[in-house]
Amino acid sequence: MKNFYSQYIDDELWLIKENEWARPLQNIRESQLALGNGYFGTKAVLEEIPYDAMPGTYIAGVYDKMVSQTAELVNFPNAFNFKFTVKGEKLDLVAIESLKHRRILNLKKGILVRHTVYQNSKKSRFDYKSLRFVSMDNKNIGVMQIALTPLDESCEIDINTGIDTTVHNAGILTEGRKRHFRVKELGQFKNAGYLVVQTLEKKHTVIYWAGFYYEIDGKKIYAKDNIFSLKLKKGRTVIFTKIFYIKRYPADNNLPEYKEGAFKNFSKVFHTRFDILIKNHIQAWENLWRKADILIEGTANLQQNLRFNIYHMLICAHVDDGFSSIGARTLTGEGYRGHIFWDSEIFLIPFYLFNFPEVAKNMLLYRCRRLDKARQLAKKEGFKGAKFPWESADTGDEETPEWAKDLDGSIVKIHNHKMEYHITCNISYALYKYYVATGNEKFMRDFGYEIMFETAKFWASKVEFNKKKKRYEIKNVIGPDEFHIDVDNNAYTNMMAKWNLITANKLFHKVKRDSPLVYNALQKKLNLKDKEVRDWKKIASLLSVTITKDKVIEQFDGYFKLKKVLLTETDENGIPIVSKKLRTEDFNKTQLVKQADTLMFLYLLSDVYSLRTKKANYDFYIKRTLHKSSLSPSVHSIFAGECHELHQAYNFFNVALRMDVSNLYGNTKEGIHGACLGGTWQAVVFGFAGVDIRKEKLCVNPGMPRTWRKMVFSLYWRGNMLKLELTNDIIKLKALSNKKKEIEIGIFDKITHIRPNKYYIFKRKKPIVAAEYYY
Repeated sequence: MKNFYSQYIDDELWLIKENEWARPLQNIRESQLALGNGYFGTKAVLEEIPYDAMPGTYIAGVYDKMVSQTAELVNFPNAFNFKFTVKGEKLDLVAIESLKHRRILNLKKGILVRHTVYQNSKKSRFDYKSLRFVSMDNKNIGVMQIALTPLDESCEIDINTGIDTTVHNAGILTEGRKRHFRVKELGQFKNAGYLVVQTLEKKHTVIYWAGFYYEIDGKKIYAKDNIFSLKLKKGRTVIFTKIFYIKRYPADNNLPEYKEGAFKNFSKVFHTRFDILIKNHIQAWENLWRKADILIEGTANLQQNLRFNIYHMLICAHVDDGFSSIGARTLTGEGYRGHIFWDSEIFLIPFYLFNFPEVAKNMLLYRCRRLDKARQLAKKEGFKGAKFPWESADTGDEETPEWAKDLDGSIVKIHNHKMEYHITCNISYALYKYYVATGNEKFMRDFGYEIMFETAKFWASKVEFNKKKKRYEIKNVIGPDEFHIDVDNNAYTNMMAKWNLITANKLFHKVKRDSPLVYNALQKKLNLKDKEVRDWKKIASLLSVTITKDKVIEQFDGYFKLKKVLLTETDENGIPIVSKKLRTEDFNKTQLVKQADTLMFLYLLSDVYSLRTKKANYDFYIKRTLHKSSLSPSVHSIFAGECHELHQAYNFFNVALRMDVSNLYGNTKEGIHGACLGGTWQAVVFGFAGVDIRKEKLCVNPGMPRTWRKMVFSLYWRGNMLKLELTNDIIKLKALSNKKKEIEIGIFDKITHIRPNKYYIFKRKKPIVAAEYYY
C-alpha cells in the first residue's frame, strides 16, 4: 500500500508524536497538536469528532459577552469535520476498536499527519490516513486530505462532512455551555457550501466557504453534496481533499457583497492543486523558522521541546493594526476565556520584539487603540491618566469575572481588577523596550509618548504621601504574588511604578528638546504642566521599599512578620509540595509566595541592582515560592543562572520547557500557556545565551549548561538582523543590514562596535571553567 504523507514526517528533531490512542488524553492532545496562523487557530480535534471531543476554532480578537459573565473568545464552527460510517458503524476511535493509531505534528512545516487502522465488530479493517494544515501562506484557508482504504472486503461507505455548527464555548462555574453565534444563512453554490454566522452581541459576521473532491485511481470528482455514499473495492484507496475559507467581517450590511468576495477568494484556492497549496504553506513556514529557530547542539529532546514552544508562539502571531493581541492561552483553548493579561507584554512580546518586531508593534497597538478606555477606567476609580484593565478582551473594558475557582477548586471572590494595578506599568515597560530595541520614533510620536505620560499621571494620582515616614506609598494592591491581597507597598508595584515615573519624565524632556511640534501637541492634548512632570521625578525619588541590611527586599509592608512555613518536600520536577494541613485560604497568613514577585522586578530592572542584592533575594524567596503559576519557573531559571545556581536554573528551565508538552500543571486541555512559551524563550535567550539590554545597549554574555555545545539563533536589533553562534567562551557574530552605521554592542563584559555585514569572532579573555554539576 502506498505510504501517504511520509515526506512530511521525515525529520525527527521537528516532530511531536502521539503514538497511541489514550482517551483520557484526548483534550490535552487537542491543545498540544493545534494548528493556526495567527488569524485563526484550531484545536487538533479528531476529524470524526469522538465523544467528549472539544472542537475549537478561534478568530483572533473576536469576543462575545452575551449569555456569559464576561466577554469570551468565540468558539466558531469547526470545518475539520469528516465522518465515515460503514454498515451503521462509525469509524471513530471511541465507537470501534483501533489496531493502530498515530498522529504526528511537524513543527517545521505546520502539518498534522495521522494514521489509524480501525476494526469494526465484524473484524473488517479500514486503513485511515489524514493530513491537515491551516495555511500560513493564505491566512483564511484550511486544508485537509484523507486517504481511506478498506483492507478486508469491498464495502459501501457513508460520508458526512460540511461545517459543524454544534460547537460551543466551555461551561464555566454556573454558566454552563454556551454558543456565542447564530447561524444566519447556509446553502450550496457551484460544488461548494457556505455558512454565515453572526456573533450575538457585537454582530461580527463570519463567512465560511467549503468544498471537497475525491480521487479514485487518478480520477478527480468534485462532490456536489456533504452527505453521500460511495462504493469501494477491497484494497482500493479513495483520497478526499477538503478546503475551507473563513473570514470575519464587521457587520452584515453588505452580506451579498461579502459572500461574493469570499467565494471568489475561496474558488481560486479550491481549484488550485493540492501540491501547490501545501508547497506555498511550507515555504511560508520556512521563512518564519529562518528567523525564529534556535539550534542547540547537545540534546535532541530539548531541541524538539523548545521548537514546540516556539511553534506555538508562531501560530498565534498576527498583524491586524491592533485589532487583536494574544490571550493567556493563545488561540488553542478557552482558558481564562481568551482574555489578555500582563502575560502578553512581559512574557510574550520579547520573543516577537527580537524576531518579528511588527507583531510586537501590533500587540502594543492593541493597547494604544484602547487608551481612551484606560482613561475612563482611571477616571471611574478617581484617578488621573490611564489605568489599563487587568483582563482585557476586544473593547478595552475590564473583563475580570467576579468569581473564579481557586487552586483547591473552591469558588472565591476575585479582587485582581480592583487591586492588581501593576499591569499599567507593565504595558509602559513593554512599550519602552520596543522603542529601545527598534528605535521606532514614529510609533512613539503617534502613540508611545502619550501612553508613557498617561500612565505616569495615573501613578502620580495613585500614590499617597506618608508625612511620618516622609515617603510616597501605594496602598491596597495585589502584586504578582496573588496569595496576598490588599497589601501596602508591594515591592514589584512600587518599583515598576517608580520606573514608569522616571522614564516618563526623561522622555518628556527628550520630546521637549528634540520634537517641539510633538511636545506642543501632547502638552495641549494631555494638559501637561511642567510642574506635574517635575512631580513625577519627586514622587519617584520618595517611592521606596523596605530593605534589610542583608539586602533582602520586603515583598510588602508586614511581610516579614507573617508565619514562616518550611518547605521540605518537592515533586519530581523540583516544585515544592505543601502540607495538606495548610489550606489554600490560609496562604495569605504565611510567607509562602505564589510566583516571582520581588524577584520579578529585580529581573525586569536587572541593570539597576547589584548581583549581591539579587543573590540575597533569590536565596530568601526561593525557599518560599510555590510556583503555582506557569509564569514562575522561567523567571526563576533566569534568576538562578545569574546567581550562578546552574543546577536550579536548568531544573526550572526544564519545568517551563515541558509545561505543556508534558501537561505538568494538568490544565493544558484549556489551551497552551502563552506566558510560559515566552518565558521559556527568555530563559534560553536572556538566561543561558546571556542576551540583555543594559543601559539601552544590547549585550551578550553566555552562560550555557556545559552539555550544550553551542547555540545558533538570530535577533533583530534596531533594524539589523544579528546572526549569532555561541559557546560559553566564543561569540561568532554577523549583522545583516542595509545600513552603514556601526552597531554598538556589549560582548562578554566589554562594549564594542561592529560593522554591518562583516563576520566577527570574539573570545572570552578568561574562559569559564566547567564545574562538576549534574542535571
